[in-house]
Amino acid sequence: MLVKAFAKINISLDVVGKREDGYHLLDMIMQKIELYDVLKFDKSKEEINIRCNKPYVPVDERNLVYKAAKLFINTYKTQEGITVSIKKNIPVAAGLAGGSADAAATLIAMRNIYNIDVSDKELCELGLQIGADVPYCIMGRTALCQGVGEIVTPLKSFEGHILVLVKPNFGVSTKDVYKALDINKIFKHPNTKDLVQAIKKNDIYYVSENMKNVLENVTLRKHTMLRDIKDSMLKMGALGSMMSGSGPSIFGFFDDILKAQKCYEEFKEKYSEVFITRTI
Repeated sequence: MLVKAFAKINISLDVVGKREDGYHLLDMIMQKIELYDVLKFDKSKEEINIRCNKPYVPVDERNLVYKAAKLFINTYKTQEGITVSIKKNIPVAAGLAGGSADAAATLIAMRNIYNIDVSDKELCELGLQIGADVPYCIMGRTALCQGVGEIVTPLKSFEGHILVLVKPNFGVSTKDVYKALDINKIFKHPNTKDLVQAIKKNDIYYVSENMKNVLENVTLRKHTMLRDIKDSMLKMGALGSMMSGSGPSIFGFFDDILKAQKCYEEFKEKYSEVFITRTI
């Protein structure tokens, strides 16, 4: 079985509180994009065997695909194992939920391969044990995600919008970004309700001008290069530019494919991981 696991961007990311266990409470809009990993699944006699085309991606218990497969096998007592070959296209440690997308794809594929009667809701509950973005990756294309990410409300599709995405040559630890965030010093929050209404109207202009990610307060302060990327995108005709997740990926929306292509080509001269793609 071959499965595509799609990356996501954030159209908004707000931190609205903190639980006693230290997890941050979020209010964010997530959007899938046409950038994906390809996972090939085969039943195997061994318990779990992971392969990947990128040598820096771990293929042991640290890999979220491994964790998802193990959790599924242990929960539903399948008698056989699984071999998963991952063709990685989504940048790693990039704020694009690549690992979570792969884990979600694994849970869905194993449900189909082993023909186990389990609902999406149950899969989401399993996925939450792996990571906060996994339920969204199971459920949503355009979605409002709340709580720690586990409350997923699908929104009207915001598909077909052009974007350029730049992942600089370093990664960011989500855990470290949230640790460094002082929620008492977030003075400007996104207007998530108005962004949801703009998405319903398919208003790319309002969305581009008003999207906001409060984690930029941490990551952009630490990596000033990211601010330069945002500014350059806007000068090249982006309707708006923002960091996705905890970073460091920066994207910009365009309403003109030629401007997007020119932006892509200019960034491609400086960075190895640059993509021109669309929302889906």
